[in-house]
Amino acid sequence: MYAVTAATGQLGRLVVEALTDHVPRSSIVAVVRDAAKASDLGVTVRQADYGDADALAAALQGVRRVLLIAATDMNERVRHHGNVVEAARRAGVAFLAYTSVLHADRWPVAAFRSHAETEAIVRASGLSFAILRNGWYGENNTIGLAQALAHGAILGAAGSGRIAWAARRDYAEAAATVLLGGDIHHGQIYELAGDRALTLADLAAEVSRQTGRTVTYADLPEDAYAQVMLQAGLPEPLARVLAEVDARAIAMGLLDDESRALSGLIGRPTTPMSETVRAALA
Repeated sequence: MYAVTAATGQLGRLVVEALTDHVPRSSIVAVVRDAAKASDLGVTVRQADYGDADALAAALQGVRRVLLIAATDMNERVRHHGNVVEAARRAGVAFLAYTSVLHADRWPVAAFRSHAETEAIVRASGLSFAILRNGWYGENNTIGLAQALAHGAILGAAGSGRIAWAARRDYAEAAATVLLGGDIHHGQIYELAGDRALTLADLAAEVSRQTGRTVTYADLPEDAYAQVMLQAGLPEPLARVLAEVDARAIAMGLLDDESRALSGLIGRPTTPMSETVRAALA
């Protein structure tokens, strides 16, 4: 039995889909907070919130391998992840994989240090484990292309920092591969990123090429970029974190990686940013 937590999320759904290409749907468990949202997955659904350790332990009964997808609540992330790891121990899970962030041990952004803290909990758990340090999803930067086209600019605070973008589906396939392999991945820390790194200026140029309209990259100071996002309606904590990611992570090269570990796991080149742009524009 394979379990995927947060299975109704954008990544979780893709992992479940990738698993169904290799194992029967009856051997896949979707662990979700809201069972109604999982009715279309076509696999076994068990309801458990990250904050409920007992419900998690019950949801993982009979499961041999589990994928812990990082919680979105950054304030409670470490506690919630600890609940899942402890539940996996109680349920007798044999192998756990965790979706961390690329170069997790080097991040200066406070909100992302929870990944390194979770990695420590996983390593100390006594479980067979693998750490999947996911890089940046290309979809993170194409979701706002309508606004970019309307204003003729992509905004950011990343300077000339390079991002090794890959599609969310690439990361999902890698997670499924590791889950299916189980113990052969024990102790591995995979730095996962796209095969080719580009800058936000490169992204703007690609959007211009595909649309025939001039889109430039406007680089802003960190605080000014946060203010723009606040004016656009983002909650202040999120706006500040995103500005920090640009100025203190991307600009410092933390989302660039040349290991090709992601394409190695999925057995094909990663999805180029041009394809992600094309899909977003469609």
